[in-house]
Amino acid sequence: MTKRRQNRTGGYASSSLTALQPVDDAPFKRPSGWLFVWITVLLTWMVSLLPWRMWAPAPDVLLLVIAFWCLHEPRRVNMLAAFVFGLLMDVHDASLLGAQALLYTLTAYGVILLSRRLLRFHAVVQAMHLLPVFVLTMGIARIPHAWFAGGWSGWSWLASACLTVLLWPLADLLLLMPQRRLDATDASSV
Repeated sequence: MTKRRQNRTGGYASSSLTALQPVDDAPFKRPSGWLFVWITVLLTWMVSLLPWRMWAPAPDVLLLVIAFWCLHEPRRVNMLAAFVFGLLMDVHDASLLGAQALLYTLTAYGVILLSRRLLRFHAVVQAMHLLPVFVLTMGIARIPHAWFAGGWSGWSWLASACLTVLLWPLADLLLLMPQRRLDATDASSV
């Protein structure tokens, strides 16, 4: 039984849940292989060791990939993996030990906390939802640096957070490509 309500013209319009369209028409995706997940994380970690990261507003690609896999494969890449890779980046950068680990862990926590909502949307909307997570966690991670340096280091971290979020749809496209390829072959065989 549908409810009827009066519209602006005085006529009655029926409202029904069947008229609603899903946000994502393929909500059930195949799980990624554990080997593919960890190869992408390790390759991204090795790319993050290169000196291009010294440019102040450079996007944190390792953080992006860890956050992506925390969203799509939380049993394989979780907050512990984020903490370990954060410590590895702290040691590599010879910076304040634990600052990157705090950043990576807080970001993983934020992504896992929002995962039920994020998985309902496509990559662009996910990026819009994740912008506050990346900005907030990168801002919190800058507080110990400002405390020990005795001054604020500037706002380049904000550009880094925005660039990282802008790369989210590209990460979605590249990292889920094997699953989309398998879905396409399954659809063509039917």
